[in-house]
Amino acid sequence: MRDPRDRRLPLIAGPCSMVMFGVTGDLARKKLLPAIYDLTNRGLLPPSFGLVGFGRRDWSDEDFAQYVHDSVEAHARTPFSEAVFEQLRGGLRFVTGEFDDAAAFEELTRVVGELDRTRGTGGNHAFYLSIPPGAFPQVCEQLANSGLNTSRDGSWRRVVIEKPFGHDLESARELNDVVEKVFRPEDVFRIDHYLGKETVQNILALRFANQMFEPIWNANYVDHVQITMAEDIGIGSRAGFYDGIGTARDVVQNHLLQLLALTAMEEPVSFEASDLRAEKEKVLAAVTLPEELGAHTARGQYVGGLQGGEHVRGYLEEDGIPADSQTETFAAIRLDIATRRWAGVPFYLRAGKRLGRRVTEIAVILKRAPFLPFRSTDAADLGQNAIVIRVQPDEGVTMRFGSKVPGTQMEVRDVTMDFAYGSSFTEESPEAYERLILDMLLGDPPLFPRQREVELSWKILDPITAFWAEQLPPTPYRSGTWGPDTAHEMLARDGRAWRRP
Repeated sequence: MRDPRDRRLPLIAGPCSMVMFGVTGDLARKKLLPAIYDLTNRGLLPPSFGLVGFGRRDWSDEDFAQYVHDSVEAHARTPFSEAVFEQLRGGLRFVTGEFDDAAAFEELTRVVGELDRTRGTGGNHAFYLSIPPGAFPQVCEQLANSGLNTSRDGSWRRVVIEKPFGHDLESARELNDVVEKVFRPEDVFRIDHYLGKETVQNILALRFANQMFEPIWNANYVDHVQITMAEDIGIGSRAGFYDGIGTARDVVQNHLLQLLALTAMEEPVSFEASDLRAEKEKVLAAVTLPEELGAHTARGQYVGGLQGGEHVRGYLEEDGIPADSQTETFAAIRLDIATRRWAGVPFYLRAGKRLGRRVTEIAVILKRAPFLPFRSTDAADLGQNAIVIRVQPDEGVTMRFGSKVPGTQMEVRDVTMDFAYGSSFTEESPEAYERLILDMLLGDPPLFPRQREVELSWKILDPITAFWAEQLPPTPYRSGTWGPDTAHEMLARDGRAWRRP
């Protein structure tokens, strides 16, 4: 019997199951299935939880159980336990079929009903669409035709969709129309896994749980904000998805604009989903684009070079990439926010592949002190104060400020003060998909963007990508560097420079 003081109690999902489409893909194998196991291992899923895989492979339930076993043993974050897996195994089922196979969905209906009877899942079922967006209409139509989207007697049915939520505003609206014809808007959960990261959520704690930051979190004290998402890898095996999509659509439209919204939003009335989303939407609606997109955006494509001491191929040399591809692997843009808090404060966003190292961070760069009572030589090495939120990989917060150098002279130099999750807490942070899957099963939506956020983000990005397609081909940059020269020139025009993470 659980201790009533156990703080996990409100976070334990009730009776339910999940049907996973695309269960044999890399995302399911490396992230989703391990996350389900880890939640089971932490005692956050009910003992009767059911998991149904749907795919083309001619598998029995036992074959599927072995596949899940191998996936979680290889990729789970918590220690693997055969006893825990046996609990999960009892609810594992597999349905073989194509998305256009009505008979397969009839079998899926039977299997879901069997879980209700034998496992006590209570008619509560989530459908995880880990599939290309082009397959959504077919799967949603089949779910509707079979009645699987309809809940009864107080139970629930939910659908989970992965980004990308379209490739522009028009396609995002079309995609939403498809999904919301079958599921109610409140039953649609759009997953942006960045929002499940502890350090992203810590933006809210840093700002609103402390008195020291919020008074300076405005245009009176902030010079500019830099949001960086750098990867040191290339596209790998993602050529089929990535080419024609590019960095801006892949991560700027969702991850980086969500980080911007959390950084710039006003304090919500509460952390209820409606209040949190309302403030994020206000920020996105207030974003303005620079008048000269050619001067205040940059677009790049990596070429071969040295990275980590090894020679790596350029983008056009990657398998499956056309020799004349104009897809960008680096994107940088300046955005402004037309509110009293942020008037005159530029937000610089950049993301790219094959950059100097893997890092995601938000750097709030403060204005210089209006007066320094030191000789110019005493403070020659003094830069601007900064508050840096490190999202990954070294999760934490760094503050940069000036301090006197020990000695007989008054010499002031920049120093840093660090908070690191790894050394400050004994608890291990849950993986982003653990948090998001559990929140979805609990029906707790604050970390899931709704359609209005998606549309506002595309309204920001669409004019930029349209301009790029017509007038701004990608500029080559060597692998292992920090992007094309045009990105550095973009900030230099404003009298600023990119921070070196």
